Amino acid sequence: MDEGRPIYSQVAEQIENDIISGALPEDTQVPSTNEFAAFLRINPATAGKGVNLLVDDGILYKKRGIGMFVSPGARERLIAARRDRFRNQYVTPLLAEAAKLGIPADQVAAMIRTTDGRAAR
Repeated sequence: MDEGRPIYSQVAEQIENDIISGALPEDTQVPSTNEFAAFLRINPATAGKGVNLLVDDGILYKKRGIGMFVSPGARERLIAARRDRFRNQYVTPLLAEAAKLGIPADQVAAMIRTTDGRAAR
C-alpha cells in the first residue's frame, strides 16, 4: 500500500489493473469487499468504497444477491481513460518543457527511443 494515497483508491486501482491485464475479464465476478478486506487487512467499508468507485464509473456492476462483476467494455474504457491521463500527466508537460528548451518534437521522440535517454544531436 502507498502511504500517500487513500487506501480505497488503491483498492480501485488494483481492480482496474486486474481488468486491464485480463486477470478479470468481462462478466467475471470480482472478490467481495470482505475478501478484499481480509486479504489487504483493511476495514470492509474501505474496500467497499473502492469497489463502489468502480460501480459509479460503470466499470463494475452489481448482481443483486450475488456480487460485483466486470462490466462489458470495462477494459477498453479503462485503457482509454489511462491513455488520456498518461497524455495529460506526462506527454503534454514533457512537450511543453521541450518547447521551452528549444527541443523539437522529433528530437524528443529520438530521446524516448534510445535506451540511455541520450539522442544524437
